[in-house]
Amino acid sequence: MMGKTIGILQPGYLPWLGFFEQVYRSDVFVIYDDVQYDKEGWRNRNRIKTANGIQWLTVPVHVKLSEMPLIKDVRIDNKENWRKKHLKSIMMSYSKSPFLGNYLSFFEDVYVKHWEFLIDIDMHIILKILEWLGMGEKKIVLSSSLGIKKETNNKMDRLIFICKLFDGDTFYEGAAGRNYIDTNYFAQKGIKVEFQDYKHPVYKQLYGAFVPYLSIIDLLFNHGSDSLDILTHKKILEVAYN
Repeated sequence: MMGKTIGILQPGYLPWLGFFEQVYRSDVFVIYDDVQYDKEGWRNRNRIKTANGIQWLTVPVHVKLSEMPLIKDVRIDNKENWRKKHLKSIMMSYSKSPFLGNYLSFFEDVYVKHWEFLIDIDMHIILKILEWLGMGEKKIVLSSSLGIKKETNNKMDRLIFICKLFDGDTFYEGAAGRNYIDTNYFAQKGIKVEFQDYKHPVYKQLYGAFVPYLSIIDLLFNHGSDSLDILTHKKILEVAYN
């Protein structure tokens, strides 16, 4: 039996293109939701491009880092109407983009609903974006559903356990993994590690000079059904940085 490529990555809010490239390259993609929440990460925020420059969209959360909460347990702080602000920002920023109308009703529904846990809104949006990109059939699994034994608490062993659980012989890891992944240890366990080396595509945006590393909605609203081919470099656009 041929081995599989396994991707394992923490969830994000309106993730960037590279997140979805990792899904694309993986046979099984595991959302790592039972690890400690990182307050300065991408779990609850991302960036869009506006007429006035880059804007952060941040979901407020109740987090006491001293309690070391897991991502899956982080609750949203709904004291302020952040949902109305996010929808307004998206509508104003992308009102002139050619494909906003293809997706707007979904986001209107998202921001009407009351969300209690961050993981729920993150996953709701991620799964829908995968559908839009033509990857709706991908096997997506929450790590919290895998019944990993508590004694498997070594970071490397947890990742290896997950890979083997899905008959994986290749672990497709983000570029940051070069700083902590012991590739020799993985090799001893029969797992090859491939690190993502994502070359960000340049595509047509609103508002002047191209800005990379935004939420994937910037690509979707500007290019619609071509988005997967653009983010995987199957379609190269003749657009230059200004």
